[in-house]
Amino acid sequence: MRMNKKYSCLPAEEKGIHIINIRAIEDIGYDQHESTLLNSLSKNPDADCKYGLYFRDGKRKVDYILVYHYKKSSAGKTLARRAQQNDSGVRSTKQDQPLPGKGVHLERGESEPHLDYHEDDKRFRREEYEGNLVEAGLELERDEDTKIHGIGFVKIHAPWNVLCREAEFLKLKMPTKKMYQINQTHGLLKKINSVIQKITEPIQPKVAEHKPQMVKRLSYPFSREKQHLFDLSDKDSFFDSKTRSTIVYEILKRTTCTKAKYSMGITSLLANGVYSAAYPLHDGDYEGENVEPNDRKLLCEEWASYGVFYKYQPIDLVRKYFGEKIGLYFAWLGVYTQMLIPASIVGIIVFLYGCATVDENIPSMEMCDQRNNITMCPLCDRTCSYWKMSSACATARASHLFDNPATVFFSVFMALWAATFMEHWKRKQMRLNYRWDLTGFEEEEDHPRAEYEAKVLEKSLRREHKHKETDKEKLTWKDRFPAYLTNFVGIIFMVGLTFAIVFGVIIYRISTAAALAISSTPSGRSSVRVTVTATAVIINLVVIIILDEVYGCIARWLTQIEVPKTDKNFEERLIFKAFLLKFVNAYTPIFYVAFFKGRFVGRPGDYVYIFHSFRMEECAPGGCLMELCIQLSIIMLGKQLIQNNLFEIGIPKMKKFIRYLKLKRRRSLDHEEHMKRKQRYEVDYNLEPFAGLTPEYMEMIIQFGFVTLFVASFPLAPLFALLNNIIEIRLDAKKFVTELRRPVAVRAKDIGIWYNILRGIGKLAVIINAFVISFTSDFIPRLVYLYMYSENGTMHGFVNHTLSSFNVSDFQAGTAPNDPLDLGYEVQICRYKDYREPPWSENKYDISKDFWAVLAARLAFVIVFQNLVMFMSDFVDWIIPDIPKDISQQIHKEKVLMVEVFMREEQGKLQMLETWKDKDKRKGENCNNHSPRLSRSHSGSLSSCHSYPLDV
Repeated sequence: MRMNKKYSCLPAEEKGIHIINIRAIEDIGYDQHESTLLNSLSKNPDADCKYGLYFRDGKRKVDYILVYHYKKSSAGKTLARRAQQNDSGVRSTKQDQPLPGKGVHLERGESEPHLDYHEDDKRFRREEYEGNLVEAGLELERDEDTKIHGIGFVKIHAPWNVLCREAEFLKLKMPTKKMYQINQTHGLLKKINSVIQKITEPIQPKVAEHKPQMVKRLSYPFSREKQHLFDLSDKDSFFDSKTRSTIVYEILKRTTCTKAKYSMGITSLLANGVYSAAYPLHDGDYEGENVEPNDRKLLCEEWASYGVFYKYQPIDLVRKYFGEKIGLYFAWLGVYTQMLIPASIVGIIVFLYGCATVDENIPSMEMCDQRNNITMCPLCDRTCSYWKMSSACATARASHLFDNPATVFFSVFMALWAATFMEHWKRKQMRLNYRWDLTGFEEEEDHPRAEYEAKVLEKSLRREHKHKETDKEKLTWKDRFPAYLTNFVGIIFMVGLTFAIVFGVIIYRISTAAALAISSTPSGRSSVRVTVTATAVIINLVVIIILDEVYGCIARWLTQIEVPKTDKNFEERLIFKAFLLKFVNAYTPIFYVAFFKGRFVGRPGDYVYIFHSFRMEECAPGGCLMELCIQLSIIMLGKQLIQNNLFEIGIPKMKKFIRYLKLKRRRSLDHEEHMKRKQRYEVDYNLEPFAGLTPEYMEMIIQFGFVTLFVASFPLAPLFALLNNIIEIRLDAKKFVTELRRPVAVRAKDIGIWYNILRGIGKLAVIINAFVISFTSDFIPRLVYLYMYSENGTMHGFVNHTLSSFNVSDFQAGTAPNDPLDLGYEVQICRYKDYREPPWSENKYDISKDFWAVLAARLAFVIVFQNLVMFMSDFVDWIIPDIPKDISQQIHKEKVLMVEVFMREEQGKLQMLETWKDKDKRKGENCNNHSPRLSRSHSGSLSSCHSYPLDV
């Protein structure tokens, strides 16, 4: 492979010095002369290169890092040890050797041990790939003399001409010299904005990027032919570190090596272990004494600290450091958290209304009144006895906190809140697109993934004897059919597994309730329902957390065997599968309690049994809404506290500690090597790799479902979500700044498929809340009783109206209570919650007319509620424009100004041409006015006069 003049330094042997021979001379005794010569070659330049942020010359900035594993020979280790012992504190000359890497030459007697085939193959691929990077214009520098034993680093720098070329290819919008005034509000709006700015000043982050802008630079896609339009006063900062790393990453993806019969880009080389990691560098340290100011340190102080939880996020600085895609995620999370504030306030008001009216609720007062002496039928066969309705007083009073007329209003409010949130985010997104110069940006097709290329190669090799040209091969649906079939069967199996686990928990609830009912203490029997519900929910929570992790891995495996072509396709398919499985996993227990529990119980004397022994469980006399609230609150809070926060803190810390132990085991025991300060790329290598934003979005989308889908049963859900998100923002920020390697900046103008998922959840929430209010709560039965059956227009007698009677002599054989006198008297008629004919009727125990009246009212409410709220949501969507008026005006103004800039440039060119023509004409006239003799004697001057315009 040819050497390039852009290599960082020359090998020692090309400078006329042989390192091994120098060491041999030292062993003989010529120490003084050799040490002087070696120090002149290997002066410690760590301070000049800012400990890895620059090349060894201290001028060229490191834009990207490639990491690879290598095996040192025993002879090389001995030589390195000798060098360190004789020249302490000085780095070996092997460090930062030119590329492609040529190891230190050994003496003929010390032959290097033979490396295995795979190591040789990887080394050849690296040499070819790095040579191709040099041909693409990049400048490389290698460092193998690091504290991490057996790890080599390749530092990459993109010079100015490469940056300009790639910026033009990528159509990056860069700031021009032209600046314009941003339209400001006038009159009353200006005063209001100034008052708001003064009020919110204490909660604004102290960063320059967050201050309101009065002027803005006009941006235009970079062009090398129009460099005069751009502000190139400081070329070092014209392309920031985020842009430089993006440009280098594009070159890395485009550059290939062909030693393996097919082209391998950086993704393929990473997948095959040729390189172990590839990442851009952080700007510097974020803590410690004498740390130079940098964006990472500023983000850590003003964003990734729990002490600034009350402040706005410095979104522009986040975007500047991490790129648009991550900036949009945190901007969306901030908007979502802000919108939870009004929802939390309304939820608290609804909850307080329930607390204030609990003593005025007539149905719960009737249930708690022991004078009614309502005897209820047994909750289970044989072991359970009759019980007083007044024993469920606490449950009935608690149910009113969440089952009152205010919850209906809150459901409508939350549906409109979801629509307003989506519209508000669209407007915020457009503002960010304008500020970040993303207007008109269109995503281009990404490079094929390594796995896709490998699959295409495999297909090409199979057909090589039939087709000579294999480059045009691609995967069809026939090639992917086994994967599609596996996906379908796998997803069906996972969904079935979730249903089976929920069914198992149901069996646990039924059997535990029957076992606890045998308890002889009255307090034990009265707390059976609460105990069973709480323990079952905790089991559900543990299962959900475990299956969430399992389903995440399964969804990734199912997506991998599909072999999507691009990273975007891979991400979208992974999101769909993971969301489907996790949605089913999280909400199946809640759906069961909301819509199925107590619906298929049967009646006394004709109960429905599971496996001919377990009787289906019933809802409490106050309804299943209270149990739904308990289920929702425990699962939501448990997921947020355990899965989202503890896992996000604990797992990265544990991985970092394990990685530290492994590296410590591999380090050299030499004291000087241990005391040597780490380079920036060594420190970043020890950080956790960035795994994408899918887990971050996923947990927030699931939480959004908890907030909207069943909000009618748990008005405090927005409040708990708000408290969690305040911590979540700072937790994620700290993770990105301190725990993760710096991700490659990715341009994006929206949040992608997640927006469609949010809209789908918002529409589904309307339907689910309609069914919860109609079928789970007692809101509709109360309305029906109030307007159709109440004698005095009050709720007195409602409880008795919802209960049916049963003659205990009609029990099936072997199902009657073992202790019928448990209450102290003989029971002949017991009550159960249902709308059925009494035992003294001709059609005893048949469905009564009241049941059909209530069912009709429930269905009518679902239809009216759903259509009304959908209409109101669509009206909110229509009345709020997607693009703010001031932003559309600014975008139009930018287009007009850009046209003016180009028109002035064209006019300047025309004026310059006309000026040259006038000069040409005047020169010609002056030459013609000379005398013939003068013309003949000064023919040279005449010719030069005519040649002037040609030179110009």
